[in-house]
Amino acid sequence: MLERLQKIIAHAGVASRREAETMIRQGRVTVNGRVITELGTKADADRDHVKVDGKLLTQAEPHRYILLYKPKEVMTTVEDPEGRRTVIDLVRGVHERIYPVGRLDYHSEGLVLLTNDGDLAYKVSHPTHGSVKTYNVKVRGVPDERLLDKLRRGITIEGKRTLPCDITRIKTTGRGDDEGNSWLEVRLREGRTQQIRKMFQALGHPVTKLKRVAIGPIADQRLTPGDWRELTKHEDKMLVTMKEPRPAKPRRSLRPASRKKTAAPKARRTRRS
Repeated sequence: MLERLQKIIAHAGVASRREAETMIRQGRVTVNGRVITELGTKADADRDHVKVDGKLLTQAEPHRYILLYKPKEVMTTVEDPEGRRTVIDLVRGVHERIYPVGRLDYHSEGLVLLTNDGDLAYKVSHPTHGSVKTYNVKVRGVPDERLLDKLRRGITIEGKRTLPCDITRIKTTGRGDDEGNSWLEVRLREGRTQQIRKMFQALGHPVTKLKRVAIGPIADQRLTPGDWRELTKHEDKMLVTMKEPRPAKPRRSLRPASRKKTAAPKARRTRRS
């Protein structure tokens, strides 16, 4: 059956569809010995010899879906030319060729999804139908509602307008609601490089801390920096169908209310070297 090359590459677990498109443009993909650079090119995975960087695509590996709490000062990439730690370095004992879905900048922390399922990676990361990412953000000062409304509607950053987003106040660090610094919950559907930092910097309230706390319906308050676990089958299904969880009741602080413990997938801690 003829399929687009980027879809074949994604199915093989080599990269997400978006990354596969980049590989094709760069001339790193061949079909039956011929270099392909056209994104619309189709091939038959069962009959044609498709190679990426000279390596023949083989039968797809079993899909893996891993949720990692990325610490600060770790790259959200497979490898880093400067030799800095990457999210792949934190996930020990996984033999499949997994890669991170989307970005989380070097100085930020929080949840990152790693997988070898290219179709799911494309669906989660692409702005047109991607899942909403939720962040807890600490900014300097207390931005007024007028400024926050600007961000909610979208502002122009580096010549391109941001998509509308949701911003909710969590708390301030001062004695009163208009004193100290602010913690905010920001929910984005797109994910440009350092987008949240640039948004608040443009309004004069720079970000001092940033944590991603949810990827679509997937969240886990039990994970700490460096911990990771496999997604449950129920979580896999929620990502595939992209069903968002029911809105939580408004919170006044970052600390979750005490509640009875429920069974959860066991997290694995990265050993410090």
